[in-house]
Amino acid sequence: MRLSQLLGKRIINIYDGEIMGSVGDSDLVVNPDTGIIEAIIMPCRTDHPFSEKMFLRGDKRVLNIPWDKVCKIGSEVIVVDIAYD
Repeated sequence: MRLSQLLGKRIINIYDGEIMGSVGDSDLVVNPDTGIIEAIIMPCRTDHPFSEKMFLRGDKRVLNIPWDKVCKIGSEVIVVDIAYD
């Protein structure tokens, strides 16, 4: 799959059905040696249930979603499984 095919897809958490954002609003962490995607970096609200798992990137709060948490990539959405541990 090409990066251009991921752009614009909504990211949905299967854990609670929440629409977390879209790939166009996010950054992808890619291993420069292998070219494999390692994570999705999502900008998030401060009142988000994952606020304790977020970190600051510049002046924005972001959530790191490891690529192994991606369950399925569909034609319009990416489904992830992130629990509120």
